[in-house]
Amino acid sequence: MGELFRSEEMTLAQLFLQSEAAYCCVSELGELGMVQFRDLNPDVNVFQRKFVNEVRRCEEMDRKLRFVEKEIKKANIPTMDTGENPEVPFPRDMIDLEATFEKLENELKEINTNQEALKKNFLELTELKHILRRTQQFFDEMEDPNLLEESSSLLDPSEAGRGAPLRLGFVAGVINRERIPTFERMLWRVCRGNVFLRQTEIEDPLEDPTTGDQVHKSVFIIFFQGDQLKNRVKKICEGFRASLYPCPETPQERKEMAAGVNTRIDDLQMVLNQTEDHRQRVLQAAAKTIRVWFIKVRKMKAIYHTLNLCNIDVTQKCLIAEVWCPVSDLDSIQFALRRGTERSGSTVPSILNRMQTKQTPPTFNKTNKFTSGFQNIVDAYGIGTYREINPAPYTIITFPFLFAVMFGDMGHGLLMTCAALYLVIRETRLLAQKSDNEMFNMIFAGRYIILLMGIFSVYTGLIYNDCFSKSLNMFGSSWSVRPMFFPKGNWTFETLDGNSVLQLDPAVPGVFGGPYPLGIDPIWNVATNKLTFLNSFKMKMSVILGVIHMLFGVTLSLFNHLYFKKPLNIFLGFIPEIVFMSSLFGYLIILIFYKWTAYDAVTSKDAPSLLIAFINMCLFNYNDPTNKPLYRGQVGIQSLLVVIALACVPCMLVVKTMVLRRQYLWKKHLSQMREARPAENLETLEQTGTSSPTGLTQQGTQKFGGIRVGNGPTEDEAEIIEHDQLSQHSEEGDEFNFGDVAVHQAIHTIEYCLGCISNTASYLRLWALSLAHAQLSEVLWGMVMHLGLSSRSGGGFFVLSIIFSAFATLTVCILLIMEGLSAFLHALRLHWVEFQNKFYTGQGFKFVPFSFESILEGRFDE
Repeated sequence: MGELFRSEEMTLAQLFLQSEAAYCCVSELGELGMVQFRDLNPDVNVFQRKFVNEVRRCEEMDRKLRFVEKEIKKANIPTMDTGENPEVPFPRDMIDLEATFEKLENELKEINTNQEALKKNFLELTELKHILRRTQQFFDEMEDPNLLEESSSLLDPSEAGRGAPLRLGFVAGVINRERIPTFERMLWRVCRGNVFLRQTEIEDPLEDPTTGDQVHKSVFIIFFQGDQLKNRVKKICEGFRASLYPCPETPQERKEMAAGVNTRIDDLQMVLNQTEDHRQRVLQAAAKTIRVWFIKVRKMKAIYHTLNLCNIDVTQKCLIAEVWCPVSDLDSIQFALRRGTERSGSTVPSILNRMQTKQTPPTFNKTNKFTSGFQNIVDAYGIGTYREINPAPYTIITFPFLFAVMFGDMGHGLLMTCAALYLVIRETRLLAQKSDNEMFNMIFAGRYIILLMGIFSVYTGLIYNDCFSKSLNMFGSSWSVRPMFFPKGNWTFETLDGNSVLQLDPAVPGVFGGPYPLGIDPIWNVATNKLTFLNSFKMKMSVILGVIHMLFGVTLSLFNHLYFKKPLNIFLGFIPEIVFMSSLFGYLIILIFYKWTAYDAVTSKDAPSLLIAFINMCLFNYNDPTNKPLYRGQVGIQSLLVVIALACVPCMLVVKTMVLRRQYLWKKHLSQMREARPAENLETLEQTGTSSPTGLTQQGTQKFGGIRVGNGPTEDEAEIIEHDQLSQHSEEGDEFNFGDVAVHQAIHTIEYCLGCISNTASYLRLWALSLAHAQLSEVLWGMVMHLGLSSRSGGGFFVLSIIFSAFATLTVCILLIMEGLSAFLHALRLHWVEFQNKFYTGQGFKFVPFSFESILEGRFDE
């Protein structure tokens, strides 16, 4: 149970893996996902490591699979994902996989090449078919004498005037439709108007054989005279990427060519259909197993990449690895190593040996689908220092509650709860869909956070008695109007009708019937002083919640000091901090509760201002005639509390620094005495069987899960060695710098003292955002929904339907999404800054285990 509130205990272990069993052992550890490998070859180039060739072969197979996957997606063939998790293939199976992928890639490339050539030929024949049909129409039109005379005069007016016979040449081709205007202008300018261009559009788009896109094209025919113009025209066509085709001059030849082209198109279409069918069959067969292939290849690549992190002993028969792993999972790791050894067929067992180290272990907090979202909120601020208090379990309650204080509305909270419940109930199906929408994935990952935020919002909305800006009269109002109790006169219907504002005096018996059973009385919803009352209530509530939250954070720091065995931080850190905050702001909370209970409806007019009283308390100003004391002896108690709070400052600022300096001088004195007797220390070490303070005995073994494995020290020897190492570390540590320690302690003290004030004021955002949300909800109801409800016409139902649609849309967009995101961010800030800085340093680094699941999900590069 203690691991829930603190990160897992980690250990550094050494693995001795036989060469023939190393691959299978690492595979089993990847399936387990509980060890983080350290790089034992940091100075070795990545291209000079032992298994670099295997990694390259895996990358080549992965490239071929990505090519096949791209072709499958291009063909719109669905890939089958059965959720199967295949075992890692043996190294000897890599050759078979490479041969399979090579054959598949070559076959697809050959099919694509042939298909592209066939499509290109098909496109050319199709364009030629359109050219023959369109040019025949052009020539039929040119048989008209008027058109022939017009074209002749355009080409050469002088020849036309003399009646000389014209011998015109022509070229025909196809060009993209959007290039026609520019193409026509270029022909006119270069040829100086001595060409005649006719063009018409092709109705059906043609497929580009290279890209597969649909392209709109036009057929053109250009008449000219002379070889010089012919060369110019061809160069212009080449520049505009127009395709020119041979076109016979006589109608009979054009007719015969068109018949031959149509025959070839039909034959080519049949070949194309057969080629496409064969390609579809190949891709459909590959789509059934491509996910399994991807998993196998990426697992193999991850294993060889991990093996490159290991050292190889001089005999080349054993791989040595160092891993971080949780102590609680050592049995599972041992079992995985044993299973991997058996799978490889090796007879030599793999060895796990725990190591003693001064290095800081990584931080690992076990989570599930419910707690992972809250742990991510904490980790976004900073990964926790090893074994310090984890704020995530407390955040599960405090985060949605503080959010709900700012978002308190029963109606909006219910909508949020329903949306989150949908994600929670259908989470299995939504996980299987694997959406690529980043926004949806972020919301889905925080579905349990949203669910708790909605539930808490319903609760706080019940306390505020606020549902879409309206109050619910569940228990009947505690205010009543009884004319018999009014000595100045009775209230009649004429009185109510003639006065827009009437005052209910709580001091008159019978008007106020006692406190409302739960939450705020619904009559406040129609009161003109509603905002004044709620402001006072929510402001005091924010201060109370904020101070309690911060005191809880300071209290959690005590458990850190106790665990890390730092009594100095307890007596000169925690105690002054908790006394300082309790003397000032804890006392302020007591005053708030005292004022609520000490004054009634009659005496409330004489109640002093708590804000002025708190300011006068800090300034020792007790001569203010406008602010009377709340109770007898207030001056003495408040003066004592301020003096106690001020006395805590030098304890944190000066006393702790002086004690640290004294401890350093004492340790330095002990080290000098120890250095004066080196021979005696050496003799003691020889008697204990160690050759050095950090050495290990040859016979020592490490106990582990009831089994002694490896060549490590026994538990007693390890404790002695660790104690000796710690003493050496303290003696040979960095030189004590009094100035640096004093400045650091001064900064911490000033930050804490000023932070108590600023952080308390920061919690007033609970009041501000709650007020803003309530007012926005009220404005939206009054400006939108009120219009539909006030309609008395015959078509009021249809008007109400339209207005309700607008009201629902604005409610979701503004009050749920925008206001919800705003409250979420403010609750996040209150936890990161005001709460966690009291006990959470967040200076660790995350435990990133070697896990196939994480690699396949793409959480990090393998």
